[in-house]
Amino acid sequence: MMGGMVTVSSQRPLTPCIGVCRINARGLCEGCLRTLDEIARWSTLDDRQKRWIMDELLPHRQAG
Repeated sequence: MMGGMVTVSSQRPLTPCIGVCRINARGLCEGCLRTLDEIARWSTLDDRQKRWIMDELLPHRQAG
């Protein structure tokens, strides 16, 4: 690693998944609180979209 730069290959994938993959009665994963549609589309989202879901949407779901 030169000059403190981190390469893409050394970064962990951006995901809220914690390996508890069960869909509850509300249609949300019990582990990460994503819907099945969000989980299915995750690999097609860019980092900005993923961050918005993780920083804005999921905390709102957790609180309510």
